[in-house]
Amino acid sequence: MVYVTSYRCFRCGRKHKPNEIERLPIPRCECGSALDAEYDYKSIQRVILRDDFMRAKPAHWKYWAFMPVKDLSRIITMGEGNTPLLENKRLGKGERLLIKYEAANPTGSFKDRGSSLEITKALESGKCKVALASTGNMGASVAAYAAYAGLECRVYIPDIVGKEKITQIKAYGAGIIDVEGDYSAAIKQAEEYVASHTESFLTGDYTWRSEGTKTVGFEIADQLYWRVPDHIVVPVGNGTLIWSISEAFRELVLVGITDKIPGITGVQVENCAPVVHAWENDLNEIIPVRNPDTVATAIACGDPTYGLAALKAIRDSGGEALRVSDKEALDARDKLARNGIFVEPSGAVAYAGIMKKELSGTVVCLATGHGLKDMYGLM
Repeated sequence: MVYVTSYRCFRCGRKHKPNEIERLPIPRCECGSALDAEYDYKSIQRVILRDDFMRAKPAHWKYWAFMPVKDLSRIITMGEGNTPLLENKRLGKGERLLIKYEAANPTGSFKDRGSSLEITKALESGKCKVALASTGNMGASVAAYAAYAGLECRVYIPDIVGKEKITQIKAYGAGIIDVEGDYSAAIKQAEEYVASHTESFLTGDYTWRSEGTKTVGFEIADQLYWRVPDHIVVPVGNGTLIWSISEAFRELVLVGITDKIPGITGVQVENCAPVVHAWENDLNEIIPVRNPDTVATAIACGDPTYGLAALKAIRDSGGEALRVSDKEALDARDKLARNGIFVEPSGAVAYAGIMKKELSGTVVCLATGHGLKDMYGLM
């Protein structure tokens, strides 16, 4: 049972039929923009508005109806999802602060949610290899899920990727291709490889990853007994995570489980803040940052694929975009660690934003990657 009905372009608004996108080597619009999946929400509503769904334990594949999967008997899962929502009152400033600790996923980051769906789609497509560009966490995640499914994996990485993440990628048996240049250059090479190798499936920040990542948002609502927090604060790299969370809450409203969308705040580091720049200057385009230099390497995406979507998520929710310095990110990392929550510098960027901003009510902060992935300044 597949409930996806079309894919809409973020930039030009064109709608594409599912079978048109499924057969493309690079799943995006002709104009170059990313795509948003649209579903038959009335049919989904009939499936999920039941006591057994509402009461079931949160888990990534609990929310299968909101993902474009054809055969649930063939999904690839390593137990991703159901990550803890931690409350430590020493970390807040009066608001109720909850830390969504995505480091508890199988490979140590939120990327496992998207990888589970992507590798499932690769198998649906009959592919035997996958390829992607990555700043580290996504490469490790796709490499792990590909290995679990018996697929070959190629990871194109720019020179900013730390040794811990390279070691993790290699441990799963993936091939690493070093790229001169930034993340955008790595994306170009990965796409060129897949376009010329028909046995390969392109993974990364495209439609399938976005749809799989939505389960972060579904889980937050689920863990709060289907109540909506006042604010969600998210680090922004390629923009996939913040858009996916926004989309999850929009879809919960469409099927009648909740009745509002939280204010969504995106946080970037000063040396790589194209989405913040667009928000501050009321732009409808993302101006790329070339060769970003920051300790937050996991979100050093100067030309974010989902940049326009991230901007839309912030604006539509009545949220805002914030920038923090590398020092503020490291200070936030250290404060979290001294209160028992260990994340890498990129995983602390959202909390760094919270430390700069006064937010009221219930606030959820995304802690995206485990501290062992990048121990900058600790060794």
